[in-house]
Amino acid sequence: MRIKTGIDGLDELLQGGLLSERVYLLSGPPGSGKTTFCVQYLAQGAAIGEVGLYISLVESPQNIIDDMSNYTLNVVTLIKMQKLLFADLGPRMDYGFIDELNEHGIHDNEMINSPADHGAPSPALVYKEIASYVAEYGVKRLVIDSVSAIRFTSKDLSLQEKEMSRFIRNLKKLGCTTILISEMTDPSAYSIEQFASHGVIFLHNFLYDKTMMRAIQIIKMRGTNHDCNLRSVGFTEKGLTVREMLK
Repeated sequence: MRIKTGIDGLDELLQGGLLSERVYLLSGPPGSGKTTFCVQYLAQGAAIGEVGLYISLVESPQNIIDDMSNYTLNVVTLIKMQKLLFADLGPRMDYGFIDELNEHGIHDNEMINSPADHGAPSPALVYKEIASYVAEYGVKRLVIDSVSAIRFTSKDLSLQEKEMSRFIRNLKKLGCTTILISEMTDPSAYSIEQFASHGVIFLHNFLYDKTMMRAIQIIKMRGTNHDCNLRSVGFTEKGLTVREMLK
């Protein structure tokens, strides 16, 4: 079954949309349109009765809602209908509090609070919270913003990769069609998220013929016939739209 993204010009490149109940990675630099892409995707589903959940690990959900309300996506209405949900799972401790604790001789590893109370949440905690929302609201479309903000329990790179791989494997069991946002800016710098995800889409923001250009590129899409060509991306009142191929 294919899930329409709601992004004009994209579904045609994906044989009708994303394969359902899979995990996809959306990467790109700041200003490339990642947040707009994901809210568009959730709003498309919400409009046809598929509950969407946006998990924010960095930005305030209210700021995202305010920004996305500039588009004709009916974000506020869908939220009131409980078809579009926003959850803040980012750090909850006030700025400077950890520094104050350290000044009093109390260190991070001595705290007994959960990670979300005093710093970036762990993959296990994020998954537990998400699973609870999915079960309670019947979520079908899921966005996590962003995997870069998750705190790993180990500084060992190999263990971090195993932890992220386990996190993605468990997300696949939720029955949602999930998009993970990544702050990765180099599509050739491969990460465990790229290998573990069913598909990888990269949003570019670069100088092209003396003009700043936004573009989209489908790097990987399992079970889908696609190319890897760059296509320009524009912003309209409806959000992102995919345009002509760049040469």
